Amino acid sequence: MTPEDHHPPQGMSNTQLDHRAHQSTPAKHAFCLLAHDVRRPANVGSLFRIADALGVEKIFLTGRSCTPAHPKARKAARTTEQRVPFAQIDDPLPVVAALRQAGYRIVSLEISSTSIDLAELSIASGERICLVIGNESAGVCQALLDVSDATVHIPMRGENSSMNVASACAIATYAIARKLE
Repeated sequence: MTPEDHHPPQGMSNTQLDHRAHQSTPAKHAFCLLAHDVRRPANVGSLFRIADALGVEKIFLTGRSCTPAHPKARKAARTTEQRVPFAQIDDPLPVVAALRQAGYRIVSLEISSTSIDLAELSIASGERICLVIGNESAGVCQALLDVSDATVHIPMRGENSSMNVASACAIATYAIARKLE
């Protein structure tokens, strides 16, 4: 492809569309997020935007995770906290047990001794997925890693070994949602 191939057809301009031009597709995947001890309000608000944008059906906020009631979380969520169902539950292990009973595969997003590249995660058609994300500093706790069916990581090319939890969640959610389609 040449640079000329990327230009709009003759007479058509490439202009940014405003939010009113967006056509929503309310279809949800059998895909939920479990955020454990995600305490920064901006990160929690971002999780709601990610979930809304990518068709996540529900968010479970466990441990000491902030809730979307926090003003900074609500500001970051930009009203998506009103459209994405969520539950706040202290202990994540009963949530995981209930999700597993309902047929969900538990996938933690963490660099671990047995984690695989996110791109290598195979997902069957119609599979139900719960993506577990952890604390901004400590990551996914050992108790959740122990009950996970798989652990995935995003290969880091730079010197740093991690990225912001909301950014990592966005990458993983996008990749998993694409595999579910």
